[in-house]
Amino acid sequence: MTIYFYKAWQPYGCFSNFSPHGITIQGLYWSTVEHYYQAQKFVGTEDSVIIPQIYAAETPEIAAALGRDCNRQIRPDWDIVKLKVMREAVLKKFLTHHDIKEVLLNTNDQQLVENSPTDYFWGCGENKTGQNHLGRILMSVREEIRNLWSLSVISD
Repeated sequence: MTIYFYKAWQPYGCFSNFSPHGITIQGLYWSTVEHYYQAQKFVGTEDSVIIPQIYAAETPEIAAALGRDCNRQIRPDWDIVKLKVMREAVLKKFLTHHDIKEVLLNTNDQQLVENSPTDYFWGCGENKTGQNHLGRILMSVREEIRNLWSLSVISD
């Protein structure tokens, strides 16, 4: 069975980067994974001045809009590092918030798909042919958390 998710307020909305589950990375607390992800696009660039605005954005939607401004220069290695940046943030989110970690683990081995009608990279797109990288990351994180849990049970 496949689990489709998209909006933070829908079933399995905790899988969305817009869900209200903050993370702390490198000693800094971010309101959502989306805030963190969008800010990372500008690290080390002349447009890094936008990072505090993204950080302080009232909603993840505003953070996303700021990060998607095509008039800003993103870091030259972004296409190389963006999957790693997202995975790190998603893993941190599910290790931090035990309630949603249980939701993720309770999906067992079901396929997870971001049901975005417009995003063919992170989601499945309107015709379900997208790459679903967010769903893949979630399934990878689920497996890593399982492995961490089984290792802690063995060592106890």
